[in-house]
Parts: sequence; C-alpha cells; structure tokens
Amino acid sequence: MAAPVYADEAQEVTRLLRAGQLDQAMSRADTFLASKPRDAQMRFLKGLILTEQSKTQDAVQVFLRLTEDYPELPEPYNNLAVLYAAQGQFDKARAALEMAIRTHPSYATAHENLGDVYSKLASQAYDKALQLDANNTTAQTKLALIRDLVGGGKTRPPATVAANNRPAATSPIQPAPAPAAPVSGPKPAIEPPKPQVVTDTAPNKSTPVAPAPAAASKVNDSEEIGSTVQSWAKAWSRQDTKSYLAFYGKDFDTPKGMSRSAWEQERRQRIEGKNKIEVQVEQLQIQQNGDKAVAKFRQNYKSDRLSTSSRKTLELQKSNGKWVIVEERSGN
Repeated sequence: MAAPVYADEAQEVTRLLRAGQLDQAMSRADTFLASKPRDAQMRFLKGLILTEQSKTQDAVQVFLRLTEDYPELPEPYNNLAVLYAAQGQFDKARAALEMAIRTHPSYATAHENLGDVYSKLASQAYDKALQLDANNTTAQTKLALIRDLVGGGKTRPPATVAANNRPAATSPIQPAPAPAAPVSGPKPAIEPPKPQVVTDTAPNKSTPVAPAPAAASKVNDSEEIGSTVQSWAKAWSRQDTKSYLAFYGKDFDTPKGMSRSAWEQERRQRIEGKNKIEVQVEQLQIQQNGDKAVAKFRQNYKSDRLSTSSRKTLELQKSNGKWVIVEERSGN
C-alpha cells in the first residue's frame, strides 16, 4: 500500500505548487523527504518550489545534487541551466545544457535552450568587440542580427516552471515543468525523466498467411507492432537482457555515437543486478507507413532505486518479416 501513498503525496505537492501555495508545498515536501531523502521526484519538486520562491541558490543546490545522484536524468541539468542563465552565468548554463544533451541527445528543450545561451554568449562577445573598436561594422551587423533574433536584445520569458502561468526567474531558456496532470504510481515530476535508454525486444514471429486486403494487413501489422513494444517492455522488466537487445535492429542508431558493442554493454550494466525492474507502456499510439512505423507512448519505469515517467518514441522497421527498433527518443 506504500505506492498509492507515495503517488498521492507527490500529486498533492504538485497541486499546491501549481496553486501558488508554496509554503504548504514546501512543508509537505520536506516532511516526505525526511523519510525518503533520496527520492528523485520530490527533490525535483522541491527545486521547483525554491525557484518559485526566488531562493535561487538553494534551488541550484537541489538541482546540482540531483545531477550528481541521478546523472541519467536530463531535466535537473536543464533547470540548473535556467538558474545559471538567470544569474548571467552563461558559461555554466552552457555546460549544464551540454550535459543534458549528452545524457539524452533527443531532448528538444535542451537543444533550444542551448541555442539561446549561445546567442547570449555571442551577443556579449560582439559587445566586447565594439567596446574595443566602435567602428567595427562587421561586429555591429552581427550584434544587430542577434538582437533581432532574440527580440530586440531582450530575453524572452521562459516557460513556467510549475505550470502555473507565472514566469520564473528571468532567463532566456525554458525550465522543465512539473507534470500537466497527476499520474498514478511513484513517478517523478520531471517531464520527460528518463533513467536509461531503452532497447528493442525479441521480435514476434508471424505465421505465414494468405494475402489479405491492404487495410486488413495494416491492422495486423499495427497489432504486431503493439505486441512487439509490449514484449520489449516485458523483457526489460524480466531483466532478460538477451531478449531485450534482440528487439534492436542491425541499423539501430545508437546514442552519443557509441559503438553497438559499447552500447549493449552499457545497457547490460544498467539492467542486470537490480532487485526489481518494472516497465509499463501506456497510451500507445502507432503510425505506420509501409515497412516503417512510429510508436509513441508513456513509459513508466520503476526499480528498487528510481521511479520515472516519460514520453517515449520508437521508430521501427520491418526486417525479415519482423519489426525491429531502429531509433528511440525520449521527451516531447
């Protein structure tokens, strides 16, 4: 019965945060963390509360420690960068965003934020060039272009940290929000929190059948794709690494430019040896175009050390009569 209590408490803190009842939210978060000090979800929520309270240095410490304890989660790096940018520490913001992208190359918010940080750094450099040489027309032109790009030199407001329609600290980049709606189970309020890169599951064998109309064939393929995704999650939950890796095609686009062997070894290390792993696939949507398909869903991950919920996209291709994963992405 512990899981429902966990979920209810996280949802209540999120509700209080969205309602602007920051003191009450902080009180409940601190009470919860007194008994579960390493909980990633509640720690992230505490960082959001501190940010809303304009306690920037305290929020920095919360997100910084989260990056140390859970380096596989990109959202703490992103929100840390938001706070650094608000303080004008754009080099630190850049480094934090690069870590977020290194952790999850498909994290779109971090890529956009990094572009904004680079624009700010470039603006500062051109300003310095003009201080040294006011007649440098090239620097003047480039600076004008950058200021026009970011809106007349003014930093644009970030997305709301706690999704409550109130801007956080002034910065040119977007924080990761708390979830838009309560979720069931012990899941962190990070979107999209992803503890590890998922891989392909053992493909399903299809029984040869007589040719059918195209529409019926597409329905059957959609069912097979859905079955493949569910089987992939079950193999991960069983910690059956061999079956899990078998779901990935020969042309799978490994993250961070890793070799296939290095990536498989990393996956084994992250999957094997845990007391418990549970991976659930919810809200599965499939789009198919011939021998290619895209599966989008919410992935709920829970182990003995971490619980997360994130959006996941798998790109699949039919090869030798079975569907295999050729690319995967986390986030929006």
